[in-house]
Amino acid sequence: MSTTKWTIDPTHSEVSFKVKHLVISTVTGYFKKFEGAAESASDDFDGAKVSFAADIDSIDTNQADRDAHLKSADFFDAENHPQLTFAGNIENQGGKYKLVGDLTLRGNTKQVELDVDFGGVAGDPYGQTKAGFEIEGKINRKDFGLTWSAVTEAGNVVVSDHVRLLLSVQLVKQVEAEATA
Repeated sequence: MSTTKWTIDPTHSEVSFKVKHLVISTVTGYFKKFEGAAESASDDFDGAKVSFAADIDSIDTNQADRDAHLKSADFFDAENHPQLTFAGNIENQGGKYKLVGDLTLRGNTKQVELDVDFGGVAGDPYGQTKAGFEIEGKINRKDFGLTWSAVTEAGNVVVSDHVRLLLSVQLVKQVEAEATA
């Protein structure tokens, strides 16, 4: 069976997360440097193998002090664990797509299941074939060793255990070079 390789187009993709702060508001962060690929036997991506990595040092919450704290040993420990990684498969479960696989953060690997909205496949003005996905899910940060915690004097939790993952991904179909004689 022939497979097609697709790679993430970073200029048309974003990787973000949202976490509750003080239980009253939400902080959004992004990973600015990431890469990934998919190998699929068909353009519907059912059964596609997916790999992904993001550089922890590229985290951006629009607040430098918070970013430094997130990169520290209190949270992601970027010095010792410079990337988060994912390896898994896209599954078409009766018309609903799921991305199921192993997420590794801070040296801890857990299986996660994320919801996928497959936007379809289209050609762009430059002759490239693209595929679009909106991916969403929730993880418990403590499952991955991100256990820093604090409580205010009033008893509010500073950072929620639950983190929403939101990815908007556009893949580019890779053209295989023709063999030369």
